[in-house]
Amino acid sequence: MNLQTKRLQLRPIEAKDLNDYFEFYQLDSVCQYLPNEPWRPENKTENFESNLSSTNLENGSKLLLSVIYQEKAIGVVFIMPDEMIDNFEIGYVFNPTFSKQGFAFEAVSATVDYLFKIIKAHRVFANLDTRNLASMKLCEKLGMRQEAHYIEDYWLKGEWTDSYIYGILNREW
Repeated sequence: MNLQTKRLQLRPIEAKDLNDYFEFYQLDSVCQYLPNEPWRPENKTENFESNLSSTNLENGSKLLLSVIYQEKAIGVVFIMPDEMIDNFEIGYVFNPTFSKQGFAFEAVSATVDYLFKIIKAHRVFANLDTRNLASMKLCEKLGMRQEAHYIEDYWLKGEWTDSYIYGILNREW
């Protein structure tokens, strides 16, 4: 799966993306709402390589797409088939150096568009920490609606956290 937008290329993760990923996954601010701790030099290769097999959506496996801008991986978009037929969860992580430029919206919008138009998904949803305002705003800008607010449903880094589910149907896209 390869997608091209006006400024970005989205393609499956490749070994050459390692150092670009490390640039943002080492930041506490990036990993704040993620289940993983920030990467360190001694574990970056192991953390990265655990994702290298996530290059297609076949057999219910997740797909990681590197978001490439000017030959640099500035983010990643995750697509995970849900247990319900034709439902897909999306997730995303971006290098904050490239924030406030519309890259996340451009990349995630192209991904959702592909899921609805090519894969013929019925529903696309995102599960996010309620404290992650940037992610919430992105979902709303995409036209997704808040479908659920789960209270203390996720144990994250030593505390119970709340989650929002945002979703959109194919017919709404």
